[in-house]
Amino acid sequence: MSLLASARQYRVPLIVASALFMENLDSTVITTSLPIIARSFAEDVLRLNLAVTCYLLSLAVFIPLSGWVADRFGARTVFRTAIGVFTIGSILCGVSISPEMFVAARILQGIGGAMMVPVGRLVILRTVPKTDLVRAMSYLTVPALIGPIVGPALGGFISTYTSWRWIFLINVPIGVLGMYLATRFLENVREAGVPRLDVVGAILSGAGLAALVFGFETIDRGTLPGGIVAALLAGGALCIAVYVLHARRTENAIIDLRLLRIPTFSLATLGGSLFRIGAGAYQLLLPLMLQLAFGMTPLGSGLLQLAGAAGSMPMKMSAPFFLKRFGFRSVLIGTAFINGFFLIACGLFTEATPALLIFVILLTAGFFRSLLFTSVNTIAYAEVSPPAMSRATSFASMAQQLSSSLGVATGAFLLHEFLGLRGGTELARPDFVYAFIAVGLITFGSALFFLRLAPNAGAEISGKAMPERRDADRVSRS
Repeated sequence: MSLLASARQYRVPLIVASALFMENLDSTVITTSLPIIARSFAEDVLRLNLAVTCYLLSLAVFIPLSGWVADRFGARTVFRTAIGVFTIGSILCGVSISPEMFVAARILQGIGGAMMVPVGRLVILRTVPKTDLVRAMSYLTVPALIGPIVGPALGGFISTYTSWRWIFLINVPIGVLGMYLATRFLENVREAGVPRLDVVGAILSGAGLAALVFGFETIDRGTLPGGIVAALLAGGALCIAVYVLHARRTENAIIDLRLLRIPTFSLATLGGSLFRIGAGAYQLLLPLMLQLAFGMTPLGSGLLQLAGAAGSMPMKMSAPFFLKRFGFRSVLIGTAFINGFFLIACGLFTEATPALLIFVILLTAGFFRSLLFTSVNTIAYAEVSPPAMSRATSFASMAQQLSSSLGVATGAFLLHEFLGLRGGTELARPDFVYAFIAVGLITFGSALFFLRLAPNAGAEISGKAMPERRDADRVSRS
């Protein structure tokens, strides 16, 4: 097949992958540049991390709506609109004149990203022939791999040598091109007989999640009065409790809680969420420590962070070997503890630690972190029936984004608390040491959920033969 013919065949996956790359890049680029952005607004860096938290939270809140909106209005219409919303949010981030405007623009970006990611995947599933689906879907793994690699270094380079505002303004030509290509080449596929939107469930779940995360983010920060923070937490918990009652009586609930009755899905979702809290905190803590405690430039910090993403690359080829050799349960338990120890090791870095040693440690940690992500994302769907797959995907995506936002908030909360206990006014290395230890212990906790997996969980997927099966095979051969 000629290069031109191949490009035509896979132009839909390539268009979707380009949009997802923009979203992945933007979600990783900001953490490296956060100290410089905070200084430009004369704002405390721990308060401005709300821009990261709110972005991830808006993804979690609006992802459950994406499937219904695409079915109702057409995938091309929603995908094109999502790129437009994300691009407008990027422009507003780039021209922000206050922290409040910046955070609001990040929320708008998150709304666009929430529609881009699952709807883009839906476009491929509905337009690409099944014979080409595996190859087409492989294009979507590229943004997830390249975005975290390019993001920190690109953000560091732009922040060091130009203005941080270009981090967001470079999205404009990409977004405009994406909207044109979506209009030109994507079909506006939609479903017939779309059920009514669970409006009550959307309001309850969205308000509950937003109030809980925002309340936790502002605990003991001086951003809001204590009474308002308490009201946010109590109101959020009440909304979630009411949603649980609502979902039990609603056939087409926007978040299907019945999926938690599936053992592998529930344990993978709960354990994976706790692990992502640790991973989300790591994404905030590491660049802040390298810049604020060790005095590195954003570019130097970003280049070191390349190691974690680069470590995930060889894992993609070796994951099948580990899963077939040890099984999902053992791999998940083992990698949970390994990742916890690596997080604690990050807290032991000092200004005198050789950059090469830091790079090797982060590289190895990236391998095992990616191995856990791959394993938990796979085992979650081992027992999900095909009719429930779309709801399970939406549920899992929401849980992933929510736990990531909680992780960022947790990292900032720990730094703030340890800074206060020390009686300091500026972040220093001891604050990061204790924060990394705490996050490592949280990561250990995810193993408690993985321990409850059956020893043969996901054996059909991993290919690991159980002892009784091996014994039966020996008997049959004899």
